[in-house]
Amino acid sequence: MSLLVVGTVAFDAIETPFGKTDKIIGGSGTYGALSASYFTNKTNICAVVGDDFLGSDIKMLNKHGVNTEGLQIKEGEKSFFWSGKYHNDMNTRDTLATELNVLADFDPVIPESYQGCEYLMLGNLTPQIQKTVIERLHKRPKLIVMDTMNFWMEVALDDLKETMKMVDVLSINDEEARQLSGEHSLVKAAQKIIALGPKVLIIKKGEHGALLFNENQVFFAPALPLEDVFDPTGAGDTFAGGFIGYLASTNDTSFENMKRAIIYGSALASFCVEKFGCERLVELSDETLNARVKEFIDLVQFEIEMA
Repeated sequence: MSLLVVGTVAFDAIETPFGKTDKIIGGSGTYGALSASYFTNKTNICAVVGDDFLGSDIKMLNKHGVNTEGLQIKEGEKSFFWSGKYHNDMNTRDTLATELNVLADFDPVIPESYQGCEYLMLGNLTPQIQKTVIERLHKRPKLIVMDTMNFWMEVALDDLKETMKMVDVLSINDEEARQLSGEHSLVKAAQKIIALGPKVLIIKKGEHGALLFNENQVFFAPALPLEDVFDPTGAGDTFAGGFIGYLASTNDTSFENMKRAIIYGSALASFCVEKFGCERLVELSDETLNARVKEFIDLVQFEIEMA
């Protein structure tokens, strides 16, 4: 099944306790599309970059089966750039620079070849752009997964709520879930957020795993304990890309299959943090990915006899 990923394709400069990088490729669209590409060879990306974006980076995406026809290249302009420094706990970070550049007036253009896509991932962008993408598709996809962040809850809450009514799955972290709902309990938060429109809610808890909710069911997936975490940037986008990529490859949107998709998304996110940027994501084999998924299965599998 074909998948459309809409998000940012950008440059990042990252500093962690393990080292630092100059400009490397990043962005929600990049991580999401690369992650999804391990499941489907029909991954399309819609984003905007400047003419400073390297042809070699476009070739890298193409090599992974990502169709870049919808990647706008603005001549004489610069790509979106973000720079950040992570603290020792790797859970908190300081933003050092944010340069919107071409993203400031991004108007998503959906190529004709992308029309008819069965699955849509809306990476972190303004809620208005996310809504525009949905409206510009001739046919509503079978499943729409949306990611957002606390910033849009602060500056564009009304737009965010309007867009949430149009999607099937919302993916946010625990802090954002509490902010959006006004509830400390994540169970109560999920109930309130689902009442706002999405049928399914994913609450990401970083190194503590992820929760999957619908109106009547809850599923918890642990995070894999890792010896080294070099760079958490893009882990959430990688998770979302793996989640929807797996659903697209199986063409099964049931809650039971979403449980499996959560595990595959978590497995890919666990690879993402092992090196800087997309470095680890571009080198995986099917055998490596399947072995990591088995580690997740072994982590939670047990037998117990009830008295």
